[in-house]
Amino acid sequence: MTTFDDRVQAFEAKFAHDLDLRFQARARCNKLLGLWAANILNLNDAQAESYASDVVTADLQHPGHDDVLNKILADLQAKNQTQITADDIKEQMTAFMTEACAEMLETT
Repeated sequence: MTTFDDRVQAFEAKFAHDLDLRFQARARCNKLLGLWAANILNLNDAQAESYASDVVTADLQHPGHDDVLNKILADLQAKNQTQITADDIKEQMTAFMTEACAEMLETT
């Protein structure tokens, strides 16, 4: 194998590793967001964990954060929690993504 082939394999391995870290950070962000929303919905601990899992699963249905945003917004509106806006949820998403990325960096 040549040096060039070694470099290609190293770049491919790093790319795959980075994708995995991004996926894990996004899943962690969505879990934190689900727990945040569950608190607003006054769910107990078991219900909150289940709800957070549902939020993580919702993100896997379609690319992007819109499905998560729409799910949480609809759930909050269904419980008459209209004081929370889409912008509030996006702000929390940003904060939780920052937190999740920091956690991923600590573990690697």
